[in-house]
Amino acid sequence: MTSVSPALLELLSKVLAGQASSEELSKRIEQEQNGAREQNEAGENGRIRQVEGATVDLGRSSRCGFGEVIFGEGKSAELVTQIIQTQLDAGQSALVTRIDSEIAFRVRQGFEFSHHNPVSRTLRVGSQEIVAGEPLTVAAAAGKIHAAVVTAGSTDQPVAEEAIETLTWMGVPHQRFDDIGVAGPQRLQAVLPALRLASVVVVVAGMEGALPSVVGGHLSVPIFAVPTSVGYGASLGGLTALLGMLSACVASIAVVNIDAGFKGGYLAGLVASQLNEAQSQAER
Repeated sequence: MTSVSPALLELLSKVLAGQASSEELSKRIEQEQNGAREQNEAGENGRIRQVEGATVDLGRSSRCGFGEVIFGEGKSAELVTQIIQTQLDAGQSALVTRIDSEIAFRVRQGFEFSHHNPVSRTLRVGSQEIVAGEPLTVAAAAGKIHAAVVTAGSTDQPVAEEAIETLTWMGVPHQRFDDIGVAGPQRLQAVLPALRLASVVVVVAGMEGALPSVVGGHLSVPIFAVPTSVGYGASLGGLTALLGMLSACVASIAVVNIDAGFKGGYLAGLVASQLNEAQSQAER
């Protein structure tokens, strides 16, 4: 609800008493609206920080729930370090994706608390100790809002790890189910009781990309399917899996880009975070 200034209330009283015109009131309202707009714009601009080579959007966490994520590929260690320091100075933690291990090593020298995952090519930096993001046990997952990350094969691990690192940065707990592709359907059957505890699921698969449809046929939660570039010649670098997932008849599946573990993890994290927020409000 927008507050009304004392000056505007006083002018309104004068209009009602016949001591001022409605034109004066209209002009004053327009002036106050313009002033509020300028103040909002100034506040938004104040959340932008310029460093050499980048413009850091510090307002993203207030607008979107989570801060800006740094795409590390092609960036120098010096630039990544500057961006991270800017985020830390603003009280925000940092997540860097697609970062080279050598660059990550150099960046970590400037910060006390960090976690580099060379498999997922991610780096997380904060102002306090960084947890590794261990998966929940089945007992801990029961009754707890969380995401599940499922891989079709072991070679999908780097993409799944990127999703897990993203979820951990977002503060979303997770279960993990590896190597349960459709070539061995009994493997999925074995983990279904635990998988059904999840609030949202990320399914990572290459080859023909069939696993999300099979998983979706057993669950009543949103599924974010991540096609990977894993497979032989006709898999076309993940294009076959992408098109297969996009063509799935299961209604609960949404598909992200090839090898986009970050995007799958981020979307799942948003769902879990919203559910947590709704639960917290209901308990108040």
